[in-house]
Amino acid sequence: MNLLLAGLGGGYPSLNTSEEERAALEAVATFRTSGNGYLIEQNTRPQTIGYALLDSPVSLAAWMLDHDTDAYDKISRAFVDGPPSDGLTRDHILDNVALYWLTGTGASAARSYWENTQAAVAAAASGQARPEIKLPVGFTTFPGEIFRAPRSWAERSYPSLSYFNKAERGGHFAAWEEPELFATEIRAAFKSLR
Repeated sequence: MNLLLAGLGGGYPSLNTSEEERAALEAVATFRTSGNGYLIEQNTRPQTIGYALLDSPVSLAAWMLDHDTDAYDKISRAFVDGPPSDGLTRDHILDNVALYWLTGTGASAARSYWENTQAAVAAAASGQARPEIKLPVGFTTFPGEIFRAPRSWAERSYPSLSYFNKAERGGHFAAWEEPELFATEIRAAFKSLR
């Protein structure tokens, strides 16, 4: 994994926060005040944006471009005068938009956020905790992610954490931006399980 969803809810503040945890809390606070519009839309009204994502490839491309500050910077750089960022060349970006467009999966991708939120709401309403994940979990945090998840937060979310690493490059769309690095991380996470 490379995004700690539990952190987006406000993280795990404590009395003795480390510098790494403070940085994550600050990044989450910034995201919650100025960068989570897409998340709120997809969590609460995915079909509304889904119609636009299925109606126009320009709407789809704009939604993907302006997903978050890191993605906006990297994607726009490939189309303006800057050099491509990591693996995000014009062709790779257009390939990704085309893949969503030709398969009609923009709305279902947005809806997956809503479904996850509904499961969390149902669990909270019933007074039940989310089921504990007992499978081994591998987690890599990337510098361009919405926030860099501290290991302590990953361990709290996933008591069965068997692999944790801090990558040197990549962001929210790490598999797309840095496919070789992402594949290396997956291999490293599963190496101990062979």
